[in-house]
Amino acid sequence: MARKIPIRLGADASCSDGPCGHVSRIIVNPVDREVTHLVVDQKHRNDPGRLVPVDLADATTGKFRLRCTLAEFQALRPAQETEVVPDLDPTGRQDSPPSVNFLPLPPGALRIPGDRRPGRRQAAQGVTVDTVPFGEVDIRRELTVCASDGEMGQVQGVVVEPGGHYVTHVLLQEGHMWGRKEVAVPIGAVMKIGTLLIRLSLTKQQVKDLSSVDIDHTAG
Repeated sequence: MARKIPIRLGADASCSDGPCGHVSRIIVNPVDREVTHLVVDQKHRNDPGRLVPVDLADATTGKFRLRCTLAEFQALRPAQETEVVPDLDPTGRQDSPPSVNFLPLPPGALRIPGDRRPGRRQAAQGVTVDTVPFGEVDIRRELTVCASDGEMGQVQGVVVEPGGHYVTHVLLQEGHMWGRKEVAVPIGAVMKIGTLLIRLSLTKQQVKDLSSVDIDHTAG
């Protein structure tokens, strides 16, 4: 794995003129099995993170260095977006549940189509969702890695080929508190990357038999 590049969740990221945050999600094209974007959360949690094209990111010892300034980073697409759910009865009554459609939040005033019966109040509720480009999936710490015969542990990141950003391995922390080790699961053994879990074709024992990897936990 010496010639490959680990992309670790939690790795520090900096722009050409200062630090900007840490990697919180890795966006992957599941067909090509190629990393397309990194989500970098900013140090100030009130500020939304940014969706960073992977071509802007250089892996260096201990962090990712982005080929942009902080101002250019701020101009990138937000990593979270707000959608609006019409709530036709904000009192919480369930006597006539409406059909709910998600609408993009436009700038300025908002006009919600819906039920116009007299006496029916209308309101709107904003829902914040993670930004994932169409047809792609995101890898994040909340994903559980499941072998063919049960859960194994939590995903820690991926390993990619230099230059092309093709995923070669998924990094997995398996075991219990006093016997944890990190292993690199070949991408060929990954059957599915879903919204809740990563499913492997290997059994638990086959995963346990994989050699542990020695990658600095602070490395990008």
